[in-house]
Amino acid sequence: MKKQFIILAIVIISSSLFAQNIELKRVEPANWWVGMENPNLQLLISGENISLTDVIIKSDKVELVKINKVENPNYLFLDLKINKNATAGEFEILFKKGRKTKGKYSYTLNQKTKRQRGFSSADVIYLLMPDRFANGNPENDSHKDMLEKANRENHDGRHGGDIQGVIDNLDYIKELGMTAVWLNPTIENNNKDYSYHGYGITDFYKTDARFGTNEDYKKLADELHEKEMKLIMDMIFNHCGINHWWVGDYPTKDWTNSNPDFRSNFRGSTIADPHASKSDEKQMVEGWFVTTMPDLNQNNKYLATYLIQNSIWWIEYADLDGIRMDTQPYPYKEFMAEWAKTVREEYPTITLLGETWLQKVPFTAYFQGDSPISGDYNSYLHSTTDFPLYYAIKDAFNEGEGWTSGLKKLYYILAQDFLYDDASRNVIFMDNHDLDRYYTSVGEDINKFKMGIAFLLTTRGIPMFYYGDEILTTGHEHKGHGHIRTDFPGGWASDKTNAFTKNGRTEEQNDIFDYITKLANWRQTNKAVTNGKLTHYIPENNTYIYFRHTENEAVMVILNNHNTENKTIDCERFNEILKDYKSGTEIITGNKIELNKIKIPKKSAMIIELK
Repeated sequence: MKKQFIILAIVIISSSLFAQNIELKRVEPANWWVGMENPNLQLLISGENISLTDVIIKSDKVELVKINKVENPNYLFLDLKINKNATAGEFEILFKKGRKTKGKYSYTLNQKTKRQRGFSSADVIYLLMPDRFANGNPENDSHKDMLEKANRENHDGRHGGDIQGVIDNLDYIKELGMTAVWLNPTIENNNKDYSYHGYGITDFYKTDARFGTNEDYKKLADELHEKEMKLIMDMIFNHCGINHWWVGDYPTKDWTNSNPDFRSNFRGSTIADPHASKSDEKQMVEGWFVTTMPDLNQNNKYLATYLIQNSIWWIEYADLDGIRMDTQPYPYKEFMAEWAKTVREEYPTITLLGETWLQKVPFTAYFQGDSPISGDYNSYLHSTTDFPLYYAIKDAFNEGEGWTSGLKKLYYILAQDFLYDDASRNVIFMDNHDLDRYYTSVGEDINKFKMGIAFLLTTRGIPMFYYGDEILTTGHEHKGHGHIRTDFPGGWASDKTNAFTKNGRTEEQNDIFDYITKLANWRQTNKAVTNGKLTHYIPENNTYIYFRHTENEAVMVILNNHNTENKTIDCERFNEILKDYKSGTEIITGNKIELNKIKIPKKSAMIIELK
């Protein structure tokens, strides 16, 4: 009787296994390219019980090196090697169970493109939030498959801006003097609320339907390149959104770190701190950013490969010029270095910008590639976000002169540039999508605002403007991010004013728009500012003078930070540079300037191109 029971149990289990449904759902990346420096490719295959199948590839284009099965039967990871002489075309991947084909996928290999990529200090970046910039296609404001629908009355909701809206206004951005565009993430964020910002990804390979399609994003890149402008894509590897398609059915148990209750301490200093405790460092790296964003475990080798390949896929698919990596210090630093190293091996000239929201120069410098202070660690990052300089710009024109206050703040931050491999690669800014609007930071004082703009466009680094700076947009971050991410007036057909046009702007707005336009466009023509050396002089009497110069050209910048006094600058102090020049032209006014005693009004900047 016992023997019969065992036989019956085996038959039931076997029948159950045989009856299991098998379905192929995803292959990622969905396509790839021949001609890559690295011939290896790993495919993530997902589908119900897909691991129960036998994988067959018969092609002279690729070799199936290994089939990797993990603990979840709904996943396979296929290691492929693209043959050296493979040409563009297709091959079939078959998923068989016995003699039956349970799934079939036609995989496309395209030809890799070859062109120079990257952005540099010769560029000026325009950062915009797609949902809040312009609504080029009202039909995609809401989508039947998307959980959150458009509601322009909600500061934290979807407003309907999209990729087409950006395309429609590229001439405006170019006129302003911008040469590169960075969009906050456009990748799918299918979450029930607060999804417009784009940092809660639910599909790493898909553009959010409320912004458009992958084809729309590629069209944006093409349009920018036609106008000799550049595209920077915002990526996030630290976390994904709680509604990502793999959440609840992870390939492995260690796909994410810890749990939502283990929150990050947000102390990026622990990564560089030689005295940091293991527990503090662990909480920084493995703690969740917020409870709706699972913290990804890049120490999982399959996830690490997935993320690296995802960035390469987007570079090639959308023809990107650069990547801005969100929350650079939060993932495991060894993985982030491997990511940057791998991408740069494939695309040596592409610019990789890491968001390093750190208040002090040494911590920021630690994350720039080839840093002289990072010891054995090399991030391989080309560029970092210069938050220390941001804080100095925010305070400098509001403060009176002291030993370390006022204009001295700018001086002391720049005096620490020896900590970087090359500080001219830093991205510098007055505000962004997470910070108080700069016009608000300076108390809505036009003169202070112009001084900040003048400094940003003439000091070392890669300047970046946040959409709306050019029309005096205001907003306090502590009131909610919706207040610093307001809709650009004129971006919606129902808007009463259209700030994309001169007639739609106020007199003050046109004054600032013209100020930025003149300086940013002039900057493109001046190699001393874009590529020259920075020489500055210790601020005295509320004035700060510095030069940008090459062997045969120079620009002199004077900042007078005094609230009530006009100043007369005796140029004898600056003879080490001025000895080669007799006069100059002030860029904004066009006035000729004699280089002996220069008068500058209170709370103002002068930018003098030397002749």
